[in-house]
Amino acid sequence: MKKGGNILKNQSGIALITVILIVSVLAAAALELNRSTRNDIYDAANLSDGIRLSYIAKSGFYGAAALLANARNDYETLRDDWAQSETFSAQSASLFPDGHFIVRIEDEKGKIPLNKLVDGGAVNADIKEMLLRLLALPEFELSPQEGAEIVDSIIDWIDENDEISGRGAESSYYASLPVAYAAKNGPLDCIEELLMIKGISKEVFVGTGKKPGLIQCVTIYGTGAVNINTAPGPVLRALSEHLTAELADKMDEYRLSPGNDLSSVTWYKNVAGMGDITIKPELIEMVKSNYFRIYSIGMTEGMEQSVSGVVQRSPFQVMSWRLE
Repeated sequence: MKKGGNILKNQSGIALITVILIVSVLAAAALELNRSTRNDIYDAANLSDGIRLSYIAKSGFYGAAALLANARNDYETLRDDWAQSETFSAQSASLFPDGHFIVRIEDEKGKIPLNKLVDGGAVNADIKEMLLRLLALPEFELSPQEGAEIVDSIIDWIDENDEISGRGAESSYYASLPVAYAAKNGPLDCIEELLMIKGISKEVFVGTGKKPGLIQCVTIYGTGAVNINTAPGPVLRALSEHLTAELADKMDEYRLSPGNDLSSVTWYKNVAGMGDITIKPELIEMVKSNYFRIYSIGMTEGMEQSVSGVVQRSPFQVMSWRLE
C-alpha cells in the first residue's frame, strides 16, 4: 500500500506541475496577446494620426498654390499675399478640429539658376562668380577652396564633357566611391540631386539653425537672372562684391515698405548707400514668376507631418512633391 501511495503522490505532483506549466503558458500567451493588441491599437492610432496630419499638410500645400493662382500683380514682391503666408497659416486653426498647418512659399525666380551655369557648352562667368560670392559668405562657414570645389563640381556635373574643372569632379571620382555612379553630364532634374555632387554635404544643402542652405538660394528653374524683388538676403549679397550684409538688409527693408515702387529693377539705387553700387543688368530682372517652392507642415497634439514641392503657376502643375 505504501508503494501505491507513493505512486499516487508522484502522479498528483506531476499533474500539479503540468497544470502550473499550462497556466504559465496560457498566462504568457495572454500577456503577449494583450501586448500585441495594445501595439496594434497604438499603431492604428498612429496611422490614423499620420493620415490626418498628411491631409492637413496637403491642405496647406494646395491652399498656398491657390494663393499663387489668385495673384494679380504684374510683378512679384514680398508684400504680396503669397509671401505673407503667416496670416494664411494662422487662419488654418479654424479649418480643423484639432490641428493646423504652417506654410512657407519661396519664389524660385529669386534664386540663382544652376542649370544656366553651363549654357551651350560654355560656363556662364556671371553665374559662376555669383555662386562663388554666395558660398564665400561667412554664414556658410566654407573656405575659398571648399566653395571653389563645390562650384567646379556643379559645372562638371552639368557640362557634357569629361574634363575636370579646377577642383571639380567627373565620373572617375564618383566611380571610386563606395556606392559608385557616374557624373550626370546634363541639367539637374531636381534640386536634391545636388547631394550627389562632390563637396555638397547635407549640412551645406539644407543648412542648420541660422546657417543658410543651398536649397534656399539656388534653383533648377529660371532663365539666367534673379528676381531682385524676392531674392533672399544671401542671394542679394551675391549679386555684387560690394554688397555688404548691412546694405542687403537695407534693400530688404526698402522692398518690404508699402510705399516704395518696385516696378523697375533699378529701385535698389534709391536705397541709402546703394547710389554708387551697380549690379550687372544681366543678373537681375523683374518678371511675373512662374515657379514657387511650397513648404507645408501639418501639426496636431505634438505631432507633425511635412510636405514640400515646387509648383508651376500657369498653367498649374505640381513639378515635384516630397512627403517627409
